[in-house]
Amino acid sequence: MINAAISDIPADMTITMHLCRGNFRSTFVATGGYEPIAEMLFNEIKVHGYFMEYDSSRAGGFEPLRFVPKGKTVVLGLVTSKTGVLESRDDLKRRIEEATKFVDIDQLCLSPQCGFASTEDGNTLAEDEQWAKLAMIVELADEIWG
Repeated sequence: MINAAISDIPADMTITMHLCRGNFRSTFVATGGYEPIAEMLFNEIKVHGYFMEYDSSRAGGFEPLRFVPKGKTVVLGLVTSKTGVLESRDDLKRRIEEATKFVDIDQLCLSPQCGFASTEDGNTLAEDEQWAKLAMIVELADEIWG
């Protein structure tokens, strides 16, 4: 259905998908790695990129990224939007480096794992904590990818 829905897009349009695991008031609904769906997800669904939640061990490891073909992008959602605790830059760099064992660094990006408010109630973090996380993501992305 996804392929059918995007079969007629303009040549200059980029289509991505977010693999949401739940984001209601800082909770989640899904756990487990991407391995069972990885080959189909990356090679049969004709999107250009994937926003994937990797903010905790509940998402499994980066091994499924080995199925990502050249030309597709994976946005690593390594920064949680569920709490205000600011992640360690060194930990984030280490995790990005781990992901490069399975997919080229030029096919990777960095983002929060999900939005900061999927409902009007939002998540359990303050606005200034959200801005701090976003600022860190921008700085780190600039440092890694230029």
